[in-house]
Amino acid sequence: MELISCADKIRLDKYLQDKLDCSRSKIQKMIDDGDILVNDKVVKSNYLLKLDDKIIINFQDEKIDIVPENIDLDIYYEDDDVIVINKESGMVVHPAPGNYSHTLVNALMYHCNNLSDINGKIRPGIVHRIDADTSGLLLCAKNNEAHVNLAKQIEKKQVTREYIALVHGVIPWDNATIDAPIGRDEKDRKKMAVTSTNSKNAVTHVEVLERYKNATLIKCKLETGRTHQIRVHLAYIGYPIVNDEVYGRKKQDDSTFGQMLHAAKIGFKHPKTDKYLEFEAPVPDKFKEILKKYQNFE
Repeated sequence: MELISCADKIRLDKYLQDKLDCSRSKIQKMIDDGDILVNDKVVKSNYLLKLDDKIIINFQDEKIDIVPENIDLDIYYEDDDVIVINKESGMVVHPAPGNYSHTLVNALMYHCNNLSDINGKIRPGIVHRIDADTSGLLLCAKNNEAHVNLAKQIEKKQVTREYIALVHGVIPWDNATIDAPIGRDEKDRKKMAVTSTNSKNAVTHVEVLERYKNATLIKCKLETGRTHQIRVHLAYIGYPIVNDEVYGRKKQDDSTFGQMLHAAKIGFKHPKTDKYLEFEAPVPDKFKEILKKYQNFE
């Protein structure tokens, strides 16, 4: 994987932590092992990047061959530069240790002749991600030029990303903004948490759509895109997402379905034409089925 630095006077490990969504300790180990080079040279973790530095990243797991698989995709838009997929709940976005098949990437590799390779061999085309058990719209790039353009739009907060969620509890206010930094949970490194330690700013805008006796249907608009951001923020303010076994209640409402979170809308400027495109996808049938239980509860 190759990155061209768009930062100046920022530590290499911190810059890559933000870009790759990895822990800083993992990044530092890769640097120490010589798997990360700057301008084809070995550097230290505290190397201060300069604009246009060339960063080469060799992921060890990229030695694994990723096999294209004929898996049905719900395609909302496609051309020579981008493809927008409505991902089903339960599908992992890209291969990872222990799970190298049946992912969205496997399906994309079968469907598309070309995909961007900026994020490496196991993440072709992937510009941003949604959790495996979150359903909804995902934007992918078919070439590197499109990928760079779309990534910059996300970085500059120019991409519209709206989610629908069902949460436990009755939210009393109509609108709110959750502005709380997110980083690795110090007690459980597999989880994220609102913390001031090694965290990144995270902002989620919330709007109440409907209130029920013991739950609330809401719309969330992302201003930033941190790992598990919406799930962490809603649990932090005391309204965890229904069916979220990681950040919500231990007992799930339906073990056959993931958290009640759906990426309902995505909007962006086409990387080649600069025309604004926006797409909306309804919540899955299973989401509606679970939602109806709360609507009818008295």
